[in-house]
Amino acid sequence: MAHFRVFLLCLSGLFLSVGRAWTQAPAPEKARPAETAPNSVLSANDVIEIKVFQEPDLDTTARLGADGKVVLPLIGEVTLAGKTVQEAGRIIRDRLEARFLVDPQITLRVLEQTRRLFTILGQVQRPGTFRFPDREGLNLIQVIGVAGGYTRLADPARVTVKRNVNGRESVFKIDARKMAGDAAIKPFEVQPGDMITVGERLF
Repeated sequence: MAHFRVFLLCLSGLFLSVGRAWTQAPAPEKARPAETAPNSVLSANDVIEIKVFQEPDLDTTARLGADGKVVLPLIGEVTLAGKTVQEAGRIIRDRLEARFLVDPQITLRVLEQTRRLFTILGQVQRPGTFRFPDREGLNLIQVIGVAGGYTRLADPARVTVKRNVNGRESVFKIDARKMAGDAAIKPFEVQPGDMITVGERLF
């Protein structure tokens, strides 16, 4: 009987250990900024770091405003949201070179990236809100693929995108069928916060 009680105590200790293993996750490591891909798209509220080679007074760490703008030394206010890291670096470089520096060397990276979401509704297989891949952009055709593709009732020629631009709603009407079938048509780049609706075929 004593052996049996010892066995029960050991067994209960085993269950308690297992329970703790499931409920206590290890403390997360402190996040470190990842290397920023040149084609990563900047968004409002991102925190960026800008370094100018051999010009430490111009080095800046700043958060983009809700309007996508940031104020930088010498060049003042500049809109960077919606630009890739490479494009943003080129804009800053060109403005510095135009008036102040000779051949400035710019390094730009994202220290903190906001949650980048888009919503797609209407005639797609999986309507809902989705997150962009880390540090990557998506065009309209890719976004429709993320949502599982069209339903049988969808009309790809009737896609609407609603977007907040400087505090005002802009509406884009897009023929996604033509865009997908014609390589000469530039893909429509989706931005964080966009609401996309795929229309239904009219019988």
